[in-house]
Amino acid sequence: MSRAKANERFSSAAVLLGLEPDITRFPEDTRTAVQAAAALRCELGQIIKSLVFVCRGRAVLALTAGDRQVNTELLGVLAGGKIEKADAEVVRRATGFAIGGVPPFGHSSRLSCFIDQSIYRYEIAWGAAGTPDTVFPVRTDRLASLSDGQIVEFT
Repeated sequence: MSRAKANERFSSAAVLLGLEPDITRFPEDTRTAVQAAAALRCELGQIIKSLVFVCRGRAVLALTAGDRQVNTELLGVLAGGKIEKADAEVVRRATGFAIGGVPPFGHSSRLSCFIDQSIYRYEIAWGAAGTPDTVFPVRTDRLASLSDGQIVEFT
């Protein structure tokens, strides 16, 4: 899938959810939270990491702040089994997006989603907008409804 089509698909999904995302494109990839925070000149914790794991054969989405690490044991308890990191093929098949560009919502399939409560330290956070070189701001108070995620602690 081309980057333009990935951005269009994300934008369409956002609009269906009542959000008109203000997408920022960078000249270089912002594939990691550190790269994105540096490019935006914001705190690392304001970057939403959209991480895909596998639990009992199903993809699970974990949304966490850029300055936090997922505790896979805690996430496994929440998801109901052992957590394993998803490879690039599983991520693309489950979300429709490549690693580094996975947005917090708008995926090609419905995923169980867990949101680490640490994101809520901020009023605004930044998520990938479908490609590794695009991001968008989102009010954190909308994140759970947009992603259909459960707010918990797993970092």
